[in-house]
Amino acid sequence: MIALTQTLTQTALKQQPSVQLRALQQAAFLQKVLEGLGDGILILTATGELVHANAVAYHICCQLNQGHFNSNFIPPAIWDLCQSLLDSRSLVSEQVMMLSNEIVLDKSTTFHIRVRLLDLDRFQLPCFLVTIENRYESLKNTTISEIKKYDLTPREAEIWYLYKGNYSYKEMAAKLYITLNTVKKHMKNIHAKRQCFLAINH
Repeated sequence: MIALTQTLTQTALKQQPSVQLRALQQAAFLQKVLEGLGDGILILTATGELVHANAVAYHICCQLNQGHFNSNFIPPAIWDLCQSLLDSRSLVSEQVMMLSNEIVLDKSTTFHIRVRLLDLDRFQLPCFLVTIENRYESLKNTTISEIKKYDLTPREAEIWYLYKGNYSYKEMAAKLYITLNTVKKHMKNIHAKRQCFLAINH
């Protein structure tokens, strides 16, 4: 796998010493930014060659490829979206285009894929910038924030988390081994706390 920062570092080494240092610092900064993102980032050439994958993207691609990932095998669901974008480019010339799709592995694992074309001077052919959002992780982070914000009890937090994950009341009751009426009672309390929070903060 070729890291984007390796390419930038190699370019920097051909420059004057003061320019080299600045370029190396920029490459290190870019690497930290890409690795610090919660979303997966892939950069692919128009021929499907991997230019860069951050750790999150690598992990997600392993999941999509059933445990295996290498630079020669981009998950078909991602590459098909890239190809669709490339094919539609001739229809909408001179416009920045982005395509998106969702890949659902199971109830708690959904990936939102966005692909856009980048024309980079460094490459003769355009590249694809692929961002992969793990909806489960995003939902988890949002829900944790809401649990604190609304001051929910541990049981209310469990129920709110399932509710945000699109579980029905019946599914929540079965998963938590409680009655349907108990779920309804907790949901009523949660909505009351939310209304109270909104009333105070508006």
